[in-house]
Amino acid sequence: MDIHVVEDEAFDEIAAMKGHHKDIAVQSKFGVTSLKYFLNLSEKKVFCLLDAPNKKACENVHLAAHGIGACNVIELSSEIDFKVFLGEGAKDENDMALTLTGEIDTGYRSIIMICPVFFEDIQVHVLDKLYSFIETYEGKRIALPEAGILVSFVNPSQSIAAVKAIRECLDTFKDKLEYNLALVTGKPVDEKGNELFEEAKRALVSINDLGTTRTIHIDSVTLELAGKIAKQQESIGTNVRKLTSTDLAFYAKLWNIFNEQIQNADFTSVQLSFELGLSKTQSYRKIKALTEMAPNQLIREMRLRRSLRTLKNNNKTVAEIAYEFGFNSPTYFTRVFRKRYKILPTEFAKLANMA
Repeated sequence: MDIHVVEDEAFDEIAAMKGHHKDIAVQSKFGVTSLKYFLNLSEKKVFCLLDAPNKKACENVHLAAHGIGACNVIELSSEIDFKVFLGEGAKDENDMALTLTGEIDTGYRSIIMICPVFFEDIQVHVLDKLYSFIETYEGKRIALPEAGILVSFVNPSQSIAAVKAIRECLDTFKDKLEYNLALVTGKPVDEKGNELFEEAKRALVSINDLGTTRTIHIDSVTLELAGKIAKQQESIGTNVRKLTSTDLAFYAKLWNIFNEQIQNADFTSVQLSFELGLSKTQSYRKIKALTEMAPNQLIREMRLRRSLRTLKNNNKTVAEIAYEFGFNSPTYFTRVFRKRYKILPTEFAKLANMA
C-alpha cells in the first residue's frame, strides 16, 4: 500500500480516477494489480492498495504512469490487521474504496487505545463490558502483542461516543483498576514508516505511557473530523485533554527519552531538561501542563508504570525489577509501589499471573 500527497489545488475525485486509470494502463508490465484506492480530498492524499511482487514494482508503476513515485510504500505484513483496519466496504466501478454506507472511504481511522491495570480479580468481567461497547459503536479490535486494547473506527463520531462509554464503565470500578485511555486519528500509510497506521499507533503508545491516568486524551484531528469541537468535548464530560500536533510531538520526544534513560538510576529532571533541549523552568512548565506531573514525579511514575508492566509479563523477582528500573533498593521500590497502587508488588504479580 502506498501514499501520494498531491500538491495540485485543483485535485478532485475525477483527477484521482484519471490517475488510477493511468496506473492500470502500465501495471501489467511490472506484474502489479491495482486493487482499490482510498481518497482523502480534504487532505489531498491518495492511498493505493496493490498486489505486487515487491515495493520496487509499485514504484515503477507510478514512475511509468506519472513520472513520479509514491511518497512511501509499505508491505502489508499482516492480512488480519489490514482487514480490521481497512477491509470493510466495497469499491465503485473505478476501484475507489467505499465505506459500508457507500461514502468515499478516506482510509483514515480513529483509533482508541485502552490500557487497563487490574488490582482485583475482575478482568474478565470488565473486558466483557468493554467489548460490548466496542461492538455497539461499530469498532474493530486489533490484536496487540503487549497489554492493552486497540480499536479502530471508520466514523470519528462513533469513536468519541465509544470512548465516553468506555470511560464511564471503567470509572464505576474506582480503586479496583486504573487505566490510560487515548483516541487518535491517523492515516493508513505515513510519509515515513513501514507499518499500517504507524504514526497513530506510536502516538497512542506514548500518550498512554506518559499521560494522566483516568483521563481521556484525544487529538484535535478526531474532534475536527467529528465536527463542533467544543460540543464534542463537552459531551465526553470531565477529565478530557485535547492534544494538538505540538502536544503529540512533545509526547513522542519524551517517550523516546524515557525509553533510553528509564533504567538509568542516575537519570534526573536535570538530565531530562537537557535531553529535551529546554531550561529547567521550561521543562517543568511543559511537562506539568501536559501530564499534570512535575518532571521528578513523572520520572518516578514512569519507573513504576514500567515495573508494573514487567511484574505482569514475566517471572523476574521484585529485586531484579527494582534495580532494572532505577530504584536504589527493593525496599524503597516496594514502599513507593505500595503507596502508589495500594498493593504490594508480589501481590500484584500473583494477581496478574492468575488472569
